[in-house]
Amino acid sequence: MKPNNQPSQKRSGQTSRRGFITACAACGACFALQPVSLLSSCSPAKKLKIRTIYSLHSLQQKQPDWPNVGFDFVPFIESTNSTLIKQFPRFEFLSSTATGKEETEKIIAADANEKIDGYIVFQMNCWNQVVQTVAKTGKPVLYVDFQFGGSGGFLVYTSAFLKENTPNVGFVASSRVQDLLAAVGCFDIIANGGTVTEFAIATKGTRQNLTPKPGNLACKPDDLSAISAQECQKKNKESRILVARDQNTGQADPILGIPIEYISFAEVNKAWETADKDESAAIVKKWKDTATEIQGISDETLLTSAAMYLGMKSVCKKHNANAITMNCLGGFYGGHIHAYPCLGFHELLNDGLVGACEADVRSTATMVTFTNMTGRPGYISDPVIDTSKRQIIYAHCVASNKAFGPQGPVNPFTIMTHSEDRQGASVRSILPVDYMTTTLEVDASKKEILFHQAKAVANDPDDRACRTKICGEPVGDIEKLFGQWSAWGWHRVTFYGDMKEPVYAFADSVGWKVVEEA
Repeated sequence: MKPNNQPSQKRSGQTSRRGFITACAACGACFALQPVSLLSSCSPAKKLKIRTIYSLHSLQQKQPDWPNVGFDFVPFIESTNSTLIKQFPRFEFLSSTATGKEETEKIIAADANEKIDGYIVFQMNCWNQVVQTVAKTGKPVLYVDFQFGGSGGFLVYTSAFLKENTPNVGFVASSRVQDLLAAVGCFDIIANGGTVTEFAIATKGTRQNLTPKPGNLACKPDDLSAISAQECQKKNKESRILVARDQNTGQADPILGIPIEYISFAEVNKAWETADKDESAAIVKKWKDTATEIQGISDETLLTSAAMYLGMKSVCKKHNANAITMNCLGGFYGGHIHAYPCLGFHELLNDGLVGACEADVRSTATMVTFTNMTGRPGYISDPVIDTSKRQIIYAHCVASNKAFGPQGPVNPFTIMTHSEDRQGASVRSILPVDYMTTTLEVDASKKEILFHQAKAVANDPDDRACRTKICGEPVGDIEKLFGQWSAWGWHRVTFYGDMKEPVYAFADSVGWKVVEEA
């Protein structure tokens, strides 16, 4: 191939290989906007055979997980297969589903006879490990997020591919079908003799070309008040995190000076059982008076949720703690607790305390530290990235509706079932927009604080996945945001306010490093 500063030679009206690949990448980028007939100049030399694999538990979801129990994947799969066949007559598509490695290996073994040229893997549920086995074939792989369904696994697995410099995997993280089609068009590179590396690079180019340019990141005024790093450290030492993970009890190593104590499900359940019924009824009345709407939740469920709030608050008082995190679903499904803690966590956050999901000690320590620093609640979430909107969406079934602290303004909230299993009671908080947010995660083993910022721009009402979904436009490089999930996991903790200076000051005071992920 010619160096970049030399013109391509033409023979018999043909461009050089590099020129053809560049042209096809450009065709892929504008595929979203043009009919197939306008791409005739990129007609491939070979008709490729492409296998699509949908990575999921089952076609009709039987278990609680994203997007939700009972979800029917068939309409999406049929529609997607039909669209691919219609839009790409120059390719032959074969469709399969797989739950994990074993089924994927059988598909790939059979594909040796089919002479498959490439793969498209859709991550439909979060943690099914299919794409890893497909990537090992060395064939070109387009990896696609089914948003609010497979996004957790998609982010973690994509990050691992990026860290390992996996050459044959390109990816799509978009709610817009045109972005998928543009990336599929990059298989023309393979049909015309290009390499898998060139294919993956071209998918990145189409993704970047179709991602909107940064919008107006100016935010509403926000008088954030933060105490000094030294004061925050002092407050951390006076704090305590309770962790209800199972029936075991004991102490754990402090994180950023915060004592950690494990308590049993039995203790939490006893506090729930003995919660004052009149107090519980008063809390239910308050919820009915203040919630914008209560969707499909019985009074009995509200009463058990209020009792769980009172129980958790009394356990915190007994242990002189200001934070509790619980293995919520494990405790509930195991019969160890008998009410979801989601509404209780919501109330604790509004009180200036910390209630955190899934016995996630690291995220809870993040919440305690920066609530101590600012007086504002943290919002623990499972993020989703949508390049078509240049957004990161922070999704969870728990959130405060006092984003600026207990004495600050309130925002509307709806009480709904917990999304994944359609049981219990949880919160959809319609969080404020046009404010700067700071998203963090601390890790004592690394001595690092993960950091990015985003302007809150919308609340997503999609029924799939968790109830609260605040959408942010990242400050910085949205492409860089794909990089840290395999090292840090899925959870992030978001605070309202521009906390960059106090976060860096705190990191300096404890000798930690700030890792900017955007």
